[in-house]
Amino acid sequence: MLRGLDISDMLIIDRLELSFQPGLNVLTGETGAGKSILLDSLGFVLGWRGRADLVRQGAAQGEVTACFDLDPDHPARAVLEDAGLPVEDELILRRINTVEGRKTAWVNDRRCSGEVLRALSETLVELHGQHDDRGLLNPRGHRAILDAFGGLDGARAKVRSAWSEMARTRKAEAAAAKAQEEIRAEEEFLRHAVKELDKLSPEEGEEAALDIKRRTMQGAEKIRTDVVNAYEAMGQSGAEAQLADAFRWLDGAASRAEGMLEEPMAALNRAMIELDGAMDGVVRAIESMSFDPHELEDTEERLFAIRALARKHDVQPDELAGFADTLRSKLNALDAGEAEQAALRAQVKASEDAYATAADALSAARQKAAAKLDKAVSAELAPLKMERAVFATKIMDEAEGPDGRDEVSFTVAPNPGAPAGPLNKIASGGELSRFLLALKVCLTKGQTGLTLIFDEIDRGVGGATADAVGRRLATIADGGQVLVVTHSPQVAALGAHHWQVAKSVSKGVTTTDVVPLSAVERVDEVARMLAGDTITDAARDAARALLNS
Repeated sequence: MLRGLDISDMLIIDRLELSFQPGLNVLTGETGAGKSILLDSLGFVLGWRGRADLVRQGAAQGEVTACFDLDPDHPARAVLEDAGLPVEDELILRRINTVEGRKTAWVNDRRCSGEVLRALSETLVELHGQHDDRGLLNPRGHRAILDAFGGLDGARAKVRSAWSEMARTRKAEAAAAKAQEEIRAEEEFLRHAVKELDKLSPEEGEEAALDIKRRTMQGAEKIRTDVVNAYEAMGQSGAEAQLADAFRWLDGAASRAEGMLEEPMAALNRAMIELDGAMDGVVRAIESMSFDPHELEDTEERLFAIRALARKHDVQPDELAGFADTLRSKLNALDAGEAEQAALRAQVKASEDAYATAADALSAARQKAAAKLDKAVSAELAPLKMERAVFATKIMDEAEGPDGRDEVSFTVAPNPGAPAGPLNKIASGGELSRFLLALKVCLTKGQTGLTLIFDEIDRGVGGATADAVGRRLATIADGGQVLVVTHSPQVAALGAHHWQVAKSVSKGVTTTDVVPLSAVERVDEVARMLAGDTITDAARDAARALLNS
């Protein structure tokens, strides 16, 4: 419940403190007195988007504070908890607007964003007027209104989940089909390349090993001749033979040399042994340097083939094996593509069936909710002197989407035999007011702690009809809180609490003030609404009759 509203330096309001009460609160005053400013100010502190030039001329900033009482189960408590703001029985909203246009807001003395204010406002206040553009007159919002009335959040959530899953499977199937198409376009290349790679079967590190082997064989061919020449110089026709001859000559002379040749012969024998070891090493070297010329040719052929294939596919030689695996996997994907596509198509079909089931269930629930809403609105129209009018919720098929495949619109036929049509195009001003009042009553049933504000909802009606509107508003306010801005004396007379909005000029400055009216003052205000500028005794008598009825 809205308990208090404090306004400072907003438009033509200097300073204003209002205390509201439970039940039906009515605000009256001459046209242009500033009643709309009160609603603009309330909308400002609630974060609603409205006019920007709210700061009073000459002031540095404007400020609005609104105080609400929260019941233990008030939905605003959940909003506060989600935003990490203090949750108390008293909710104080304060918002400042500077001349430069900077806006700052607080909730229970904690800074907050305009988004939080707007989220809170949806649980605190419901503003409605004849020219309401917050949903009732906008056909695009009718589906959401019907869902809220029918409590269809769960069914709609299932549809949205099914829609997301259907979109996911369709995307996956389309992506797989595209990939298959791309692979199929290069199938001939893939099969040829894999065949070529499999035939060569290169291994990681093989190119480097072949290169070393090739260079080794090429080097051995150049030095082997020198090694063979060295062996021949040491062999039977070289040093070995000469050393043997020298040893024989010395041995023949040793018996006659009195022991002088023993040492040289021993040294010569050692030399012959070392020569024999050297020759064995040279033989082994020659054997290691010996190779089949065809082996060098084969090595070079494979090395050049690996390098050529690497250049062809623009990869490093060591990457050929991995590249072959990649191409082979593409071929495997192509070969297995049909099975995969079939599986994906099955998933798409399953998701489409699930969406259809959820959407059909939601459509059926909407049909039931629409019937209940039509019945409820019709019941509300009778007390408003429109018992012969017809309200109908029209549900038509539309393209499937995340919220189902239903288009919802509210239609009315004010008079029997008249064609039904949109609210804002078929009904007159007075009829529209009553239709919207009836619809609003039905849509707000069950909402706790909500302050309903009706801005000239009685415009265009008078006499018994205005009285009927006033009595319906009073009934709605029973056990809750309703604020009504009205020019109807019948409605004003039924208020439990009455405020007068008046504009005055002092020292060239225009200001608006709002004052609560006593019982005597209410008589004069209602009489003014009946008679105009000159209040007659007859008008006062009529006012008393209205107030006491």
